[in-house]
Amino acid sequence: HPCALELRVELAESPAWVRMDELELAGSQPRSLSPSNCGESELRGQLGSPCRTSGAANKSKRGAGAMASCSRPDKVTFLVEGSRVTVDTSLLASQPDTMLGKMFSPSCVEGRLTRPNDDGDFTLQGMSLDVFRCTLDYYKSNVMHCPPHVSMRDLREACDYLLLPFNEKTVKCNDFCALLHELSNDGAKELFESYLSDQILPVMVQCAKRGGRECHMVFLCEDDDVEWDAEYPPATGEEYYEVIRSTKLYRFFKYVENRDVAKDVLRERCLKRIRLGIEGYPTHMEKLRRRPNSDRTEVVYNYVQRPFVHCGWEVEEARSRHVDFQCVKPKPGLTPDPEAAYLLAGEMGADQQEVE
Repeated sequence: HPCALELRVELAESPAWVRMDELELAGSQPRSLSPSNCGESELRGQLGSPCRTSGAANKSKRGAGAMASCSRPDKVTFLVEGSRVTVDTSLLASQPDTMLGKMFSPSCVEGRLTRPNDDGDFTLQGMSLDVFRCTLDYYKSNVMHCPPHVSMRDLREACDYLLLPFNEKTVKCNDFCALLHELSNDGAKELFESYLSDQILPVMVQCAKRGGRECHMVFLCEDDDVEWDAEYPPATGEEYYEVIRSTKLYRFFKYVENRDVAKDVLRERCLKRIRLGIEGYPTHMEKLRRRPNSDRTEVVYNYVQRPFVHCGWEVEEARSRHVDFQCVKPKPGLTPDPEAAYLLAGEMGADQQEVE
């Protein structure tokens, strides 16, 4: 019997159903078809009662294929910020690599990726109407024209969500600064991921093999000369720093926006206590200075401003900072001296205040 099918699909991990709006069977009610049995001989009604179809119907479904039986509508309506936007499904299917192209492709399997609301509209949340209209331009001419009142950041997030390519060929705008900023973020992330695997991660591995739980890395230029005096080394703990000589990394971390991108990548790698910035690093000793009426010698070093990255990987870092104060229980049968107990309690209270 001829029937018209409307897509009714649950999200992932939920059963998907196809509703038969028109079923020309005398004395029967509309029934639903399970996607797992699409093309099979068993149909289940809306109330769960099974019914059997004839062998001819089974052969027609198997011969023509379930994919052809799942017809898609000619137009689809999106609900964005309370406004309805109607689009031809053939226009969306012309870009099969995008999310909307996969949702409304002729294939029945590819079409079962979403579910409309009770009015038959597809709701898009977290996206403005102007941004959505910009993304629709890509399906018409492979180019998105971004007007001045539309944020480039919002358009970029919409492209990531809808699986649209975002580059200088697909986006046309007058604000070159915003466009180049988004392209720089993409390039910085890709570049830092290569630096992370090739130069930074081996240094952290060597630090971890020595039993360390954190690493402080300083990035020097390849032509930086570092000469520390053996008798008077720097007294600020620079000898515990990990030095990476790379002019490319120095130029990369010179920009604060690149450091923000690098911090996001390190967070994605589940590292902790991440700090990035620029600090002074001693290169060579300039002079020795003695204070009057004192035998103490002060060392003056020359410092250069270089970027640094500090991160840790301690799993139970809260336990390392925990101090457990325990009271010793007196042995049974012994009478404690009241004066000694008072002095001991005062000393323990003073120690606790110093720790706090």
